[in-house]
Order: sequence, then structure tokens, then C-alpha cells
Amino acid sequence: MNALAQLGMVSGLPRDIQNGAAHLVEEERKDYFIERDGERYAGNHLLIDFWDARNLDDPMRIDETLCEAAVAAGATILHSHFHHFTPNGGVSGVIVLAESHISIHTWPERNYAAVDVFMCGACDPNLSIPVMQRLFQAGRIEVDAVRRGRVQDKAAKAA
Repeated sequence: MNALAQLGMVSGLPRDIQNGAAHLVEEERKDYFIERDGERYAGNHLLIDFWDARNLDDPMRIDETLCEAAVAAGATILHSHFHHFTPNGGVSGVIVLAESHISIHTWPERNYAAVDVFMCGACDPNLSIPVMQRLFQAGRIEVDAVRRGRVQDKAAKAA
């Protein structure tokens, strides 16, 4: 761990592990899987590349923007944690959501940011992209979308 600290690669402990004590209230379990286009799956995962981007070295602004992006997508923020690397100034971080997460890794020296947005339930991760673009002002954005946790019906399993 000391070697990582010398490289500026160790950040503090997370601010909150599980948001306090467990609740003992009996609630009906909800299923947040999505049904769309005849498919049932856990969630939508966007892999977003921001090329020719700006503002990639300020962890506070990135944290604020990703939180705003999560809210725009309809998500519930549980926790965020970001780390600023030296000497290049890159930022790595995650917003933990009730509906999953948003994570980012930036390379300011390459004007590039890699962002993962994974959300289940009624959230729309596509709504997060314009919010992030306002900060990053990317010249090019590439998005790959994946449906995670696809449920196979029983007839398909039997075949």
C-alpha cells in the first residue's frame, strides 16, 4: 500500500459503507428488472467515450456533473468517491446508485474520458449524456449500449 501511496494512487476510505444500520422493516421485495421489446433484463449499460474533451482534471466538478447526470436519468444517488491522480491530473471515480452506478476514468493528457453508466429499473441512462457533454464539450462521443442480465425464457433453456 505504501508504494501506491507514493504514486498518488491511494485515496481515503469510502465515506459511507452501507448508509447506516440495516432496516428491520419487512417490505415486499420489488423486481427492478426491465421488460422491453419482448425481453427481460437487469439493466442498460452504456459505455461512453468522450474524445477531444475538456475539464477532465477537476474531481469536484466531475463529481457534481455525474451526480447531476444521475438525477437527470432518474437515478437515486447513494454515495460518490473520486480520486485525483498526479502528475497527469486524471480523475477516477464512481457514483453508487440505488439503480447501480456511474464510473469514470479520465486521461487529460489525451483529452479522453471513459464513462460507464449502468442502470436498472425505470431510469434512462441516455439522459445522462447531454449533462456530461455540457462539462466535457467533447468533439466526438462514442456510445456502446448493452442489455445486462438477459433472462432466457424456459422454452429457450429447454431447447
